[in-house]
Amino acid sequence: MVFSSILFLFRFFPAAMGIYYLTPRRYKNLVLLIESLIFYSWGEVRYFPIMVASILVDYIASNGIQKHRDNKAACRGFLTLSVVFNLGMLGFFKYTNFILANLGALTGLSFPTLSLTLPLGISFYTFQTMSYTIDVYRGKVEAEKNIIDFGAFVVLFPQLIAGPIVRYTDVNRELKSRVITPADVQEGIDIFIRGLGRKVLIANNIGALWTEVSAMNFDVISTPLAWLGILAYTFQIYFDFSGYSQMAIGLGRMLGFCFPQNFNDPYIAKSVTGFWRRWHMTLGSWFREYLYIPLGGNRCTFPRQVANLFVVWAATGLWHGASWNFVLWGLYFFVFLVLEKLFLLPRLEKSRVLGHVYLLFLVVVSWAIFAITDFAALGRFLTAMFSFRAGGEWVYYLRNYGITFLLAAVLSTPLLARLEERYGRRLGWLKNLCLMVVLIASIAYLEDATYNPFLYFRF
Repeated sequence: MVFSSILFLFRFFPAAMGIYYLTPRRYKNLVLLIESLIFYSWGEVRYFPIMVASILVDYIASNGIQKHRDNKAACRGFLTLSVVFNLGMLGFFKYTNFILANLGALTGLSFPTLSLTLPLGISFYTFQTMSYTIDVYRGKVEAEKNIIDFGAFVVLFPQLIAGPIVRYTDVNRELKSRVITPADVQEGIDIFIRGLGRKVLIANNIGALWTEVSAMNFDVISTPLAWLGILAYTFQIYFDFSGYSQMAIGLGRMLGFCFPQNFNDPYIAKSVTGFWRRWHMTLGSWFREYLYIPLGGNRCTFPRQVANLFVVWAATGLWHGASWNFVLWGLYFFVFLVLEKLFLLPRLEKSRVLGHVYLLFLVVVSWAIFAITDFAALGRFLTAMFSFRAGGEWVYYLRNYGITFLLAAVLSTPLLARLEERYGRRLGWLKNLCLMVVLIASIAYLEDATYNPFLYFRF
């Protein structure tokens, strides 16, 4: 079940919210836990035991650490249990066939692949629960004694399947005591509708162009069409994921939680460094806090910093998928981050235009590496992008998708937010009217269209 579906909007959402609001405060977390488990199990009921095991293992590990605080060996043992379990589950379901395929290629042997389906949201909730146990081990938070409250944190359905990655320190107070006001609900609905519109009206529409282009023969498509196609994917993945994150944040606000921001207009950045401070911010924060800094961060010699960055960006790429193109994608950004640390960043910051052009060019090329998993096909597509191959078919696609491209470009900037900040109080009725139009248009699209992918499901 996804948020951008008729099933969620007209069945699960009203039923879940109605029951939640009618439930007395002391039982809200229990209701939230049950509703979240139903949401998770809707399409993944066979993996229900994995979710229960994840809750129990990290609950036992964290409380074991808290109880044996004076015994360092015991604390390390419980932490190891949590880390091995979480990374083991993630590794088994996400990377087993990838490892077997590469072992086969190296040894010449034939290993049978396993018929595995990636459990819903496993890349997100394993990081979330693992960070909680690490924080308990570090003494940053007290272990949660109430297993109902802890379970509600782990499977909180708004952010369960695609983030943002919500750490325990983000919501521990709200888990115990939260007040839901009409203003919170109204703001949550506002944020949710904006996210729904970004996902359905922008990402789905413009993504259809990339779907068409990616199915073509890359040996014959023209250079303009190759660029148009990958630009479509550039907007699709941004509005798909940022829209879904907004919907999650809006739902959280309706439930009384303030989830962290996950995107901050990343395409207006002037450098790769700036881009990654604005894109998937909770993932970047997780890797910085739990991998980069423990490795030594930037509190060491420059060669060691480079080595730390290499590990982080290889891991970041691999986190996105069990394929070498994702590792290449992560290391692609690693190279430019190192170059910016060495000498590029001060020069880019001096020229706003140069910085924007540089960043957008690198990001668009990066999405080609990200989107095409087959290296041979990737090579043919990059050749089409840079071979100046003539052709006029792109005019047809630009005519059909031109307005969507324009809307996507405008909504990738803070222009609308600035206008709303300036005129919002005087034109509040106009904002509400626009939100109503977006909601109705999104529902109409979902009712009529069959194309409704969610790109981050596979991660």
